[in-house]
Amino acid sequence: MNNSIIETDICVIGAGHAGCEAALAAARLGFKVTIFTVSVESIAMMPCNPNIGGTSKGHLVRELDALGGEMGVNIDKSFIQSKMLNASKGPAVHSLRAQADKSVYTLNMRKVLENTEGITIKQGEVCEILTEEVDGVNTVCGVKIYTGTIYKCKAAIICSGTYLNSRCLCGESITYTGPNGLQSATHLGESLTKLGIGLRRFKTGTPARMDKRSLDFSKMEIQYGDERVVPFSFTTDPESVQIEQVPVYMTYTNEETHKIIRANLDRSPIYAGIIEGTGPRYCPSIEDKVVKFADKERHQVFIEPEGLYTNEMYVGGMSSSMPEDVQIAMYHTVPGLENAVIVRNAYAIEYDCLCPGELTLSLELKKVSGLFSAGQFNGSSGYEEAAAQGLMAGINAARKLSDLDPVILTRSDAYIGVLIDDLVTLENNEPYRMMTSRAEYRLMLRQDNADLRLTKIGHDIGLISDERYEKFELKKQMIEDEIDRLKNTFVGANAKVQEFLKSMNSSPLKTAFSLADLMCRQELDYELIAPIDPDRKPLPSDVKEQVYIQIKYEGYIEKQLQQINHFKKLENKKLSSDIDYNEISSLRLEARQKLNKFKPENIGQASRISGVTPADISVLLVYLTQKK
Repeated sequence: MNNSIIETDICVIGAGHAGCEAALAAARLGFKVTIFTVSVESIAMMPCNPNIGGTSKGHLVRELDALGGEMGVNIDKSFIQSKMLNASKGPAVHSLRAQADKSVYTLNMRKVLENTEGITIKQGEVCEILTEEVDGVNTVCGVKIYTGTIYKCKAAIICSGTYLNSRCLCGESITYTGPNGLQSATHLGESLTKLGIGLRRFKTGTPARMDKRSLDFSKMEIQYGDERVVPFSFTTDPESVQIEQVPVYMTYTNEETHKIIRANLDRSPIYAGIIEGTGPRYCPSIEDKVVKFADKERHQVFIEPEGLYTNEMYVGGMSSSMPEDVQIAMYHTVPGLENAVIVRNAYAIEYDCLCPGELTLSLELKKVSGLFSAGQFNGSSGYEEAAAQGLMAGINAARKLSDLDPVILTRSDAYIGVLIDDLVTLENNEPYRMMTSRAEYRLMLRQDNADLRLTKIGHDIGLISDERYEKFELKKQMIEDEIDRLKNTFVGANAKVQEFLKSMNSSPLKTAFSLADLMCRQELDYELIAPIDPDRKPLPSDVKEQVYIQIKYEGYIEKQLQQINHFKKLENKKLSSDIDYNEISSLRLEARQKLNKFKPENIGQASRISGVTPADISVLLVYLTQKK
């Protein structure tokens, strides 16, 4: 059989959120990229919730944007409602979340891919990773698609999402498809197993979609977006996103709902033992909620529009794998859903993904040089987690072909660093979801300062233009100048100042205070002290925000910087991948086994491996000293 051979630089397998970012990053860095998808219509598809961002996930999108990714730009062009979550709390946990028009989001991203120089889109199932031995190392040399055509390449990135050997379950009904009934990828898993790459089964799920005309919104609580919308992308003009927003609605399950679920648990694939894969702990199905939180009388249900051009409504909070008749019965007990017409049933989906210990921090697989992976195939969940990994995999595949060191963000650099470090280092036994509590340095890793932290890195990589970088530098200078001015502008205990402080229920002055010191008072902030700051010049809102946060939280920020400096000392103590930990007899047996499995790149990473104790770390530090 004569197979066609096509040459490219990098093959991206899958065109979901990870695949799109990977392909765009690699192409923008000058490489020819072929991106494969089982269906061109599924590019950047949102098979589950119709939103981007959310708690901690909004941080990922902001960071991705600061590095030169596309997701933030795209959601700014396709959102229908936007909200800053946790706005009443401290800035470390503020997170943007936007409802997307799903079809517009997909079309916009497809348009960007189709018009990016260097990217070729190919509809076809990749069934085999081709390798050759280079200097004794098993190395990617191409991929084969099901039709037999071979694409020769120098690097490949697996972004298969939930399609690999996937099957969808709705009660007793099982279909061997990917999300939304699209074709499953049934051959690639066998190729990966032959290469010695370990795979396991995970599960996720999605709720029903309902016809808007059949719902009674008068029985639900209305949820509006923010009056003033904050864009995701640092490049988006804030005025362009001040649109008329669409409302979201909230209702609740009740005892009748729970009674129907409990009575039919034996028909749930999860509880009947039909599902083999492990599901996400932090996004459980409604049957899981009813079983695990039996004391709860009700659970929140969000009714969210899928877009402006459809009547489909997403039923957030009620994902399920129950049979259709049980779904109809349980949904009809929820206020406002009594006569709901289901357009698409809820279902669970099982799929193959990587076992722990297969990846390096650059997202390259340890067993095959030039083979990278990103997204749900790495054991994560969520569009944002996938996109962030896709960007980094695309960057590092391109850098490998340019003989440059990989870009590895640490836990003190970004939420992206936390995400990747956790996926590489921890034995996650369920789909990984990003949360603010996972970030040790979250006061430094705020969503508002993502550009200050990462734009220089994006520029150094080559994904941030000189023009954008100059604007960023100007913003940074304005922040520094204003902070300096406030710290060096003093107000005395004169009548005007005392009267102002009295009106703000703030203590009177006994001596001169700097404006920065006054801002640190709990009852005052940057905007409120304007009446006693006549020399103030007009500044952009994002500059004022940074000035306020950096002054208000200066003491806490300094403390966290000290913690980061200690952390970096451990991260800078490198461990060679050639170390055989069995030869370090002072290590406990479990530590030797885990260290040999994960092959940590530094002492800091080693300290985060489950089963490696502080005593084991002390042994490693002594070992490194002796080696020197």
